[in-house]
Amino acid sequence: MSAGRTREGAGCIAWWGFSPARDLIGAGPVRQGDLNVLLVGSGDPRHILKTIAGLQDKDSLHVWVIENSMEVVARQMLLLYLALIPQGSMGLNEKTEVFLELFGNSEMRSQTDATLKRAASQLSSSVTDTLETPAHPCLDTTELKFKERDELVRIFKLWIQPPSSSSSSRHSAPISITKAWDCRVRQHLGTRYDSKKGCFDWDLTMKLHEKGCGIINNQQYARWRERGMAFEMREGAYEITNPTLLSSRLFSHKGDKVSVRGYWGDIASSPYLSFGIETDDESLLKTQNGKHIKTAQDVSFANVQTLFQSLSCRRGCLSVSQPDTEKTEAHHKSASINDLMHLSGISVTFLPMDSLCKLPEKQKFSQFFNTIYFSASSVHQLGATLRQIAAPEAVLVVELAKYLLDLNKEQEAGFASKVTSIAGEAGFEPWDKMKSDDVHAIFIPQKQRKAD
Repeated sequence: MSAGRTREGAGCIAWWGFSPARDLIGAGPVRQGDLNVLLVGSGDPRHILKTIAGLQDKDSLHVWVIENSMEVVARQMLLLYLALIPQGSMGLNEKTEVFLELFGNSEMRSQTDATLKRAASQLSSSVTDTLETPAHPCLDTTELKFKERDELVRIFKLWIQPPSSSSSSRHSAPISITKAWDCRVRQHLGTRYDSKKGCFDWDLTMKLHEKGCGIINNQQYARWRERGMAFEMREGAYEITNPTLLSSRLFSHKGDKVSVRGYWGDIASSPYLSFGIETDDESLLKTQNGKHIKTAQDVSFANVQTLFQSLSCRRGCLSVSQPDTEKTEAHHKSASINDLMHLSGISVTFLPMDSLCKLPEKQKFSQFFNTIYFSASSVHQLGATLRQIAAPEAVLVVELAKYLLDLNKEQEAGFASKVTSIAGEAGFEPWDKMKSDDVHAIFIPQKQRKAD
């Protein structure tokens, strides 16, 4: 009897992170000035947005991003593009809704699909038309290899014109993401599939709620687990496949490698983790009769909107922000790359997928990064050469396995111990001024501790 594949819940591609957004400059000892942050496998732009929001006016920030999939890079670029659309082109409320819809929903409304196609067209042009000078400082792909840029363009074109299920292309999409999602759920639960609602409830109440995520309510979590729909904020038909959540995965079949396009991301922990389980607004966490009044969707909306407002405060231009008037889709202007907000002192550069081991070879990156972040799925890439690219006062932040629901408590603790061991071998030690945090581990260079 099969109980399912217990390690399949997290998937093999990270469409979102397994931890809340963090201000990566605010983590660890105080650092100011011209700051460089390296993100390895972060999966989404939550840390980028949160770190920008925490910057001092006089600080500048350059974020360098390494992912293990160009599909994730494409998604990062899309979400940053949406975040940078000025209010003159899209009202703040609608921008937040569209962002979350594309971020965490398997299916979307027709209006969102139209926005996605326009964005993909602009992003495709920005990649092909700029080889040495980025089209926008926060969408810099000039460091990528030519084949990686070509892959980005191919992905953007798939978003604009998804292939039909009858297409002979090796990249042809499944008939619907709904079927692809259900296939994953069946594979994950195995013989427990027929009692899936009970499985979903167990994971929520005995795992996520026990880990402090009580704001995630049963109805919304069950809806996401069953259909992949995390955010339904508007009345309307959510019936168009979100192609940004589709990717190809290689399988062995009769000795050959076969590429299968489908949904291969997280089906257990949820996209609520990135923006929806923590907030500085205590009113969003109020309870009544022991139950939260607001939901993780409400918190996600409030947090993302606050982050977008922080971006507007860093605008490099002197124009006064326009009032947030909700407009119909017919009146929307198509925001070109040149129309996007330029943030004072902020830039984001995407690096080649295999660049981490090559950065120490370049003089430019010698003792360069003030903060280095590794996701839980990228810890195996953390090696001894990391000290060569870390600034003397650098902080290393590593995502732990707290919200990987397929791991038990012993495995979670074992992962944390392993992270400490790997960081130690790379020349880092725990920052002793950090309060206990089972979500992220924070380290500093070993020689710095006594002087700190």
